[in-house]
Amino acid sequence: MIRLEHITVGFGQRTILHDLDARIEEGCITAVMGPNGCGKTTLLRCMGGLLKPQSGQVLVDGRAVQDYTARELAQRVAFVRQHQQTDFDFSAFEIVLMGRNPYQHHLQNESQADWDIVERCMRQTGTWHLRLARPREMSGGELQRVMIARALAQQTPLLLMDEPVSNLDIAHQIEVMRLLRSAAHTVVIVIHDLNLALHFCDRLLLLHEGRLIFDGAVAEGLVPDRIRTVYGVDAHMAEGRVAIDY
Repeated sequence: MIRLEHITVGFGQRTILHDLDARIEEGCITAVMGPNGCGKTTLLRCMGGLLKPQSGQVLVDGRAVQDYTARELAQRVAFVRQHQQTDFDFSAFEIVLMGRNPYQHHLQNESQADWDIVERCMRQTGTWHLRLARPREMSGGELQRVMIARALAQQTPLLLMDEPVSNLDIAHQIEVMRLLRSAAHTVVIVIHDLNLALHFCDRLLLLHEGRLIFDGAVAEGLVPDRIRTVYGVDAHMAEGRVAIDY
């Protein structure tokens, strides 16, 4: 579904990603992990066509991402950002309904089917009770779940998610990860929690200093030696979980 071919990205004199080459497995949840500043968000933005690499290319279904129109790409890829824009005054229902925009033609109104999709996605994310609330009336975690509902309502085969559970309490983190696990999507998710990744994700892209140092099964990537190299902390495995040595 997505092929990254020798992606290099930089800003000014600083190179963020160095010659990154990988393939996203269809139907899997792929975790993108690494310390702050290693290029995780930059990589996701390249996958979603929001950032053009200096060299290399991103292929979506065998076609360069820049060759898609905005509507075509929005029917294939949904993006959940790390920091949500909150300076708009729409209700939560209206925000989620925006996920149906790629399927609307000029001056066409939403159909009952669109409304049903929005309700279903809001119920799945536990946000239906917030449907009349404005962003200023919601907590950061509530707004994040509304944005996840919007991405689900977009009904794309691919979801790109930049720390979608970072503002959520542990119960909602697990709830969202279970939802992604059961959804019929290919998911690429930036996530920091090692054990959430171990439990819910299939594959791992592990970044260190802008380079891809592991591409494979999560359980094979999150091992103590590699955790020490990437994060600079000691860890050990205990009953199938990562335990950090404080």
